[in-house]
Amino acid sequence: MRIGVYVDAYNPYYGMRGICGRGTAGWRWLDVRALAESLCGWQGSAITRVVYCTARVDAGDNPSAYADQDVYLKALRAHRSIDTLELGRYVAWPKVAPLATASKTGRAEVFVPTGAESWSPGLPIRRKTNGSGDDVLLATVRMREEKGSDVNVATHLLADVYRRDIDGALVISNGSDLALPLRIARGQVPVGTVNPGSKPLAGALRGLKSEGPGGHWWANLSARHFYRHQLPDPVAGRWRKPPGW
Repeated sequence: MRIGVYVDAYNPYYGMRGICGRGTAGWRWLDVRALAESLCGWQGSAITRVVYCTARVDAGDNPSAYADQDVYLKALRAHRSIDTLELGRYVAWPKVAPLATASKTGRAEVFVPTGAESWSPGLPIRRKTNGSGDDVLLATVRMREEKGSDVNVATHLLADVYRRDIDGALVISNGSDLALPLRIARGQVPVGTVNPGSKPLAGALRGLKSEGPGGHWWANLSARHFYRHQLPDPVAGRWRKPPGW
């Protein structure tokens, strides 16, 4: 049984960070293939393809993060932890939004000005009266978003299914945008869906174990999965784990 593995890379990254802790070491140097092999529970199955979909960190925004990611991607390929690296992109744009504070529950609440606030003239902040007659402070902020990874996961998954290159699929993501491609894939081959974070599985990704050929399953990852499946250091005698990883 040939299994294809499809990873929406920023999903497990933020999932790991939430589970293991942003400031902790020991989880970032992940061996993707080894992790997938530990999860693949179909009898007689063998992983024949690992597709890793991500986007490059912007070197201008964060040179050190760019360098760390570059080393990691090279290590993944050198160790044959992945077979295909598919890159999306980051896009950035300005957005005007009200200033906000975080509530105790983590929700964003619009900041209510008192009228005594002041700021340097060069800052992109302005006062405006809304439709209710209340003042709000508006700021121009830079928004950034990763584009393409979920589309790339869906494209590779469905292409492999319909070319009959695989007999089953393992998808590591909790992205609800993958609901339709996963449902289509489940109609053709057994699919394992792995939620890599601490949040509940997106409802749109749920399905029936008996759909199509059956044999579908859903799983959640824990810190143990990440810590136990790390790349060697160094990889191929050359690529070393970045400090703090």
